Amino acid sequence: MSSNASTSKKLTLVPLILMIFTSVYGFNNIPRSFYKMGYAAIPWYILSGITFFVPFALMMAEFGAAFKEEKGGIYSWMEKSIGAKFAFMGTFMWYASYVIWMVNVASGIWVPVSNAIFGKDTTKNWVLLGFSGPKALGILGILWIILVTYVSTKGLDKIKRVTSLGGSAVAALNIIVWIGAILVLIGNGGQLAEPIEGLKSFTQSPNPKFVGNTIVSLAFIVYALFAYGGIEVVGGLVDQTENAEKTFPKGILIAAAVISIGYSAGILLVGIFTNWASVMSIKDVNLGNASYVVMANLGYSLGVAFGVTEATATAMAHGIARFVGISMFLALSGAFFTLMFAPLKQVIEGTPAKLWPGKMGEIKDGMPLNAMWVQAAIVCFMIALVSFGGNSMSKFFDILVAMTNVAMTLPYLFIAGAFPAFKKKREIKKPFEMFKSQGSANFWTWIVLLTVGFANLFSIIEPAIGGDLKTTIWSVAGPIFFSIVAWIMYSSYEKKYKI
Repeated sequence: MSSNASTSKKLTLVPLILMIFTSVYGFNNIPRSFYKMGYAAIPWYILSGITFFVPFALMMAEFGAAFKEEKGGIYSWMEKSIGAKFAFMGTFMWYASYVIWMVNVASGIWVPVSNAIFGKDTTKNWVLLGFSGPKALGILGILWIILVTYVSTKGLDKIKRVTSLGGSAVAALNIIVWIGAILVLIGNGGQLAEPIEGLKSFTQSPNPKFVGNTIVSLAFIVYALFAYGGIEVVGGLVDQTENAEKTFPKGILIAAAVISIGYSAGILLVGIFTNWASVMSIKDVNLGNASYVVMANLGYSLGVAFGVTEATATAMAHGIARFVGISMFLALSGAFFTLMFAPLKQVIEGTPAKLWPGKMGEIKDGMPLNAMWVQAAIVCFMIALVSFGGNSMSKFFDILVAMTNVAMTLPYLFIAGAFPAFKKKREIKKPFEMFKSQGSANFWTWIVLLTVGFANLFSIIEPAIGGDLKTTIWSVAGPIFFSIVAWIMYSSYEKKYKI
């Protein structure tokens, strides 16, 4: 009986695929990709799925199965494979990516607030303490960081109950897009708002910035990699999977196909009701509000397709924009209250306590209280630097998104880079092995490293080539700063304790 009960709790193929899907798939990636590349984003999603998502996820599965008893997460994986210094550098970079995410979202969260209240993005007109545009959003972002840090240090979990509604609402957005796009297609007699002109539509972006510029197109791979982010969590699912040797790789491959098709189909659906030139090329559209512009356009297009009045179509646009705004605000708030302490707590608990200066490594009531306030100060300082840099709203969000995409994908270089060493160590018990030989492990590691490395390289240098040195500098400023901090911290630890 106990054996059967235990087996019944294990993940079978379909639940495993659903767990991977919910961990990785992000609605926001679809309208942003359409804004950047139109239909031409689709081949990059498919290519990134093959050269990054599948091999990296299988590496995470091997790591997760081998170190399932370790509490240090990715630090333990790298430390036991290569060494403590490499592990600390990689883990600190992983943590730093969430700090940069906070810089982005603290400033960008006001776009969904505006949509929730006004039915459209009005943030460029907001004025606070005499400041407008990015500066006003920067001030609001700093106040938001202080508020979230204060609430999180009090250990209040009630807010998470409210914000869990956001996750369900964002999931509903995908259903709305599918149903809405099909209804628009029917209402318009099968005509697409963004026509497909043969193979050209999937190889050439309607965005003038991408036409004839190979480096700009290659730089888009970072967006696709970012869209596949979160796959490191699947490493912990191996030992929970029934017949893991067969079920897990099958689940990874099917999930990768479903997610790639999901993103590709989503981009096609957006094209059913959104003409790139007339909707996405408007001056006020940017990476911060692209999702809301697309969804508002869905509401408007539904009205027009079925012959309602202009006023009713506009009201439908504002209604959907408000729903999207509320959904995204709740979802981002929930993520914020978790990410304000969870990555920091993991990096502190997973690494040697003596690495952390003063009282930064202290955990009180399950929370790294002192470190959280240091983190808040760093995030606020970075927000102030970016928002008071004198940019337009569009450039402001371009910088924030570029910073986040680079920061969130660079740690994959460390984790994947440790995999060949992990495979070589015979003393590490490996209950699950997908890469049967050292040669196959090395080959796929290089594929992943080259994909992530070149994607980030092109993403970093592309703005500079176009004369936008500021975005290039900000893309690398965060990772460079945090890698220097990590190096200094570990070197100090080595000297002090003669390691």
